[in-house]
Amino acid sequence: MADFKIDDTVDITTVVCPTTFVKAKVALEELDDGQILSIKMNDGEPVQNVPRSIKEEGHKILKLIDNEDSTYDLIVQKVGD
Repeated sequence: MADFKIDDTVDITTVVCPTTFVKAKVALEELDDGQILSIKMNDGEPVQNVPRSIKEEGHKILKLIDNEDSTYDLIVQKVGD
C-alpha cells in the first residue's frame, strides 16, 4: 500500500451485502475530493459487488489487494460531483 497515501480506512468484513456497500459509501462521503479510502472486505460477494458499485458512483478504483487470508483491501479515490 506504499503506492498511495491512505486518508482513511473502513473494515466491512463483519457486515453482509448490501450493507457492505452502504458502509463503504458512507466512509467515502466523509472524505474530501481526491482523498483515498482503503476498504477491507471479505472474498466473495463484497469483492464482486463493492468495487462495481463504487465505480458506478463515479469514484476511482486504484487497486485491489489480495491479502491472501480471504480478505481484500480495495483502494479508492473519492471523485467529486
